[in-house]
Amino acid sequence: MPNAFSFAHSPFDCLEPEEQRMVRDHVDIGYYAPGQVLLERGAAPTHLFVVVKGHVAQEDQGDTVVTYGPEDCFDGRSLVAGRASSRFVATEEVITYELARATVLELIARNATFGALLFSDLGHKLSVLAQRQHPRDLPSLSLSRVGDAFLRPVHEVPAALDVLSAVRRMHAERTASVLVRDDAATPPRRGIFSRTLLERAILSGRPLDQMPVGDWARFPVVEVRAGDSVGDAMALMLRHRIHRLVVVDGERTLGMLESLDLLSYVSNPSHLVALQIDNASSLDALADAAAQIDRVVSVLFRSGTRVGLVAHLVQQLNARLFLRAWQLIAPPELVANSCLFVMGSEGRGEQLLKTDQDNGLILRDGYAPPPDLADLCDRFSQALGRFGYPPCPGGIMLSQPLWRRSSSEWARQLQDWVWRPEGEALMHLAIFLDAHAVAGDAALLDAARAHLMTLATDHEGLQSRFAAAIDAFGHAGPSWWSRLLTPGAAPEPWHIKKEGLFPLVHGVRSLALAHRVTATATTDRIEALVALGALSPGEGEDLAEALQVLMALRLKAGLAEREQQRPISGTVAPDQLGSLDRDLLKDALGVVKRFQQMLRTRFHLGVL
Repeated sequence: MPNAFSFAHSPFDCLEPEEQRMVRDHVDIGYYAPGQVLLERGAAPTHLFVVVKGHVAQEDQGDTVVTYGPEDCFDGRSLVAGRASSRFVATEEVITYELARATVLELIARNATFGALLFSDLGHKLSVLAQRQHPRDLPSLSLSRVGDAFLRPVHEVPAALDVLSAVRRMHAERTASVLVRDDAATPPRRGIFSRTLLERAILSGRPLDQMPVGDWARFPVVEVRAGDSVGDAMALMLRHRIHRLVVVDGERTLGMLESLDLLSYVSNPSHLVALQIDNASSLDALADAAAQIDRVVSVLFRSGTRVGLVAHLVQQLNARLFLRAWQLIAPPELVANSCLFVMGSEGRGEQLLKTDQDNGLILRDGYAPPPDLADLCDRFSQALGRFGYPPCPGGIMLSQPLWRRSSSEWARQLQDWVWRPEGEALMHLAIFLDAHAVAGDAALLDAARAHLMTLATDHEGLQSRFAAAIDAFGHAGPSWWSRLLTPGAAPEPWHIKKEGLFPLVHGVRSLALAHRVTATATTDRIEALVALGALSPGEGEDLAEALQVLMALRLKAGLAEREQQRPISGTVAPDQLGSLDRDLLKDALGVVKRFQQMLRTRFHLGVL
C-alpha cells in the first residue's frame, strides 16, 4: 500500500500509530469509469471506500441522495451490516482507496471512536466528538494582554476628603474602591481605598466625616501596563497580596483590573460582559458591552463549548442588554406596566451572531402610557441598532405601532391572525410563538400566549396551513440536499437556515402549536413533544442533535466571514467543508428530510 494515505480526516484521524500501520498494510487502490457501479444495492460489501479523485453518487430508488467527493468514505454501515442498502455509482472518473472489510471490523473492535464516527447515528457521533474535543483558543495567561480584559472605571478623590464623602462617591459610582490622590506628598502619590479598608475605619470608632480618606488608603497603588501579559498581572497580585491593579498606558490611566474579573477572563468571559451590562449607567457603556458579545461567542465556541450552551449564554446576555437599555430609556412606571419581549431566534435562545431586531411591547390594560411612547420606542430601536442589531426589514419592532399594543388589542390581533391565516398573518403567528419576555411584567406575555394557544389548537385548518411552511423554500425533493457535493469546481453556496434550520425549527414549532406546548426553545419543545408521545425518543434525540450540527456549521461559517471582514451571509460553501463536517451535515440533513416526510403525513400537507 502506498504511504500517501491521509490520516488527517475523519474517521481515520483518531487512529493510533499501530492502527495506521494496519490500514497501510491492507488497503488497495481502485479505478472506476464514469457510470460504473462501485457497490450494488443488496450486495455484500467487501471493502470500505475512500474517495481519492472524482465523485460517487449514492442512489435510493433512482434518486441521488448523497454525493461523495475526495476524502469522503463510504459505506461503513453497509460494511458492518453485511448488506448494501443503496447503490453507489461513479458520476465521473473515480479513484478510491479500498480497505478490506476484515481490517475495518478489527479497527472498530480496537478503537471505539473510529467505529462511532464510521457508522453510528448522529447523536453517538456528536457524543464521541465532544469527548475528543479539547479546549483551545481560551485566553492564555502568557499570550493574553491586560488591555484585553475587562477594566472597571477609575474614580479618583483627594486624600484630604473625609471618609464619609468618599464612601458616598463609591455608592454613587457603584464601585467597591476609589483611587486616592495625595498631592501634598513629595513626590505626589496615589493609593487605593476599598470597602475592606472602610471596615477598619469604622472599627476605629472615630467619626467618618472627620477622618481624611488618605489616612486609611493603601499607598502606593500597584500599576500594570496594558500591554503586560495577564499572567504577569496575576503574579503581581499574588506577590503584593492585593486584589486590584491600576492599568496604565504611558501617562494615561485606563482602568482598574480586579482579581475576580481577571479569573473570569481566563475561564468564562460571559461573566465579565454580564457584569459590564449590569453596571452600565449610559447607552454608551452598554454599546461597549454589546461589542464584546461576539468575542464571547467566538472564544467559547472555539474552546469546545457545545453550541447549544453558547446560544443559551448569548440569550442571557442579550436579555440583560435589552433590559438595561429599556431601563435607561423608559420611565420606571412604563417598565412596570408593560412587557418587552423578543422573538425569532432570539426568543428561542438560538441566536449566536447578531441578527435583525425582532421585538414587541404589551401594555397593561387600563394603564395610560406616557405621551412620548412612540419616541421612547424609537430610541430603543435606535439603541439596538447602535449595539449591532440592525432594524428588521419587515418592521417587526416595537418602534412600529403594530408591535406595541395593549393586552386587549393584542388579543384581537392574535384572533385576526388565526382566523385569517394567510401569508403575512402566518409569518407573524410563527414569530409571536417564539416570544420571550426580557423586561417588565412577563405575565402579560403569558396571558397573550395562552389566548393564542386556545384559538389555534381548535383550528385544524390553521395548523395545516401553518405547518406547510416547512416547504417554503422549495427544496423538499429527495435530491435537494445532494447539492452539497455536486461535481464541479465551485458548488453553489448552501443556505443553512433556509434549507436546514428553518424546516426543522418550524416543523417542531408546528407540532408544538398543535399540542399546545408553550416552550419557546426548539430543544425544550422537542423534549415536551417526546413526553407527550408526539415524537418518539429516537426522533427527539435525532432532531436535537441535527439542530446542534446546523447551528454549529452556521456559526463556524459566520465567524470565518467576520474574520475576513465579509458580510455574514448564512451560507456555507460545500467545497470548503472538511470531511467530518460534510459527514455530520449529511446525517443532519437526513434527519430533517425524514422529519419533513413525517410532518407531511401528520398535517395532510399533500392535499392542501
